[in-house]
Amino acid sequence: MKNILFIHPNFPAQFRHIARVLAQKGHRVVFVTANDRKDWQIPGVQRMLYKSPGEKEEPGIFGGLRRAEGHAEAALRACAELRRRGFVPDVVYGASGWGCTWFLRDVFPEARLAGYFEWYYDPAGDNARFGGHEPSLGSRAELRLRNTVMVNDLLTCDLCITPSQWQKRQFPENLRERLVVLHDGIETGYFRPSDEPLDIPGLDLPSGTPIVTYATRGMEPYRGFPQFIEALGVILEKNAEAHAVIAGTDRVCYGSPRGDGQTWKEYMLSRVALPMNRVHFVGSLPYGQYRHLLCHSSVHVYLTRPFVLSWSMLESMSCGCLVVASDTGPVREVIRDGENGLLCDFFSPGAIAHTVLSALERQHELRPLREAARKTIVERYELGDVLPRLEQLLLGEEKER
Repeated sequence: MKNILFIHPNFPAQFRHIARVLAQKGHRVVFVTANDRKDWQIPGVQRMLYKSPGEKEEPGIFGGLRRAEGHAEAALRACAELRRRGFVPDVVYGASGWGCTWFLRDVFPEARLAGYFEWYYDPAGDNARFGGHEPSLGSRAELRLRNTVMVNDLLTCDLCITPSQWQKRQFPENLRERLVVLHDGIETGYFRPSDEPLDIPGLDLPSGTPIVTYATRGMEPYRGFPQFIEALGVILEKNAEAHAVIAGTDRVCYGSPRGDGQTWKEYMLSRVALPMNRVHFVGSLPYGQYRHLLCHSSVHVYLTRPFVLSWSMLESMSCGCLVVASDTGPVREVIRDGENGLLCDFFSPGAIAHTVLSALERQHELRPLREAARKTIVERYELGDVLPRLEQLLLGEEKER
């Protein structure tokens, strides 16, 4: 049995399943984190907390780097304390980029060091220049500085993992070859089609109601929330029977908040007149209710800039949703237009509305897309297939390929 250390400022994040499996197999598992989430407990996994520098970044091009330094210093102290107590890991698996992995090689030089590399900030890449945007000189400099920890980890880790081929291509070519592509995995036995009654407190819709769903961590431009609300105005005007159910929190998780103090939800609802008796904001849902919502979706809308692909899109496909998604790089790796989903222009609320309205009218005809969507997830992202390989890679029992 081995000593395994996970490190991520959020608990349990992408490491939830692999930490559980390793603990079940008798390994001693410790998770260093800044987030003491009492609602998450993983049997056999001990938590070690460090103090987060906070969510707010300092102004200026060095603001993000200073925040990373805060994570790095606090995590360094936590790891040094673990070593002082006698816990010396055989394997360390950390989420790179935040700062908490910066000095792992110095604290635990004898450990097999693995890194999870989610996003490389490229000032000349698709994300930074999406929609014809031209980053300022200061923005380009700030983005380059964000990669400081990640480049350090790429050069020092024994194993470098990224979730998708598209994310791998965002890294510089001379570093890309170090990355192994392996997604976190989807619980397809849990996220599956179901005829169970829709059970979400406060949501009482008649059976057979056409439901347009949208699920997000934050209601923000990165996930196309403004375009969705504009499209929704057209959808609900043209289809008098349809309802929209929007799951998520009124916050910004990626990018910057509005400068006028309004949230994006407040701003968009002030601009677009929606029939609010047919628009239901249900907040952040527990997994069971979230799954129920996906299973009752007539059309599920997923929009994203060229950025990290959300678990929610894959989970919706696993539930057999008819997905209307943005025609952007991370989505195209999974969805083939007209085969296992429908793609449309991220920047065109009109195109989004047209595609959703057509999908609502063609439910029976498009049923094969639902079946193909689930098949895609089962064949490529099944958690039961991902975890054994990830375990072997972490423990050094499989050659990287």
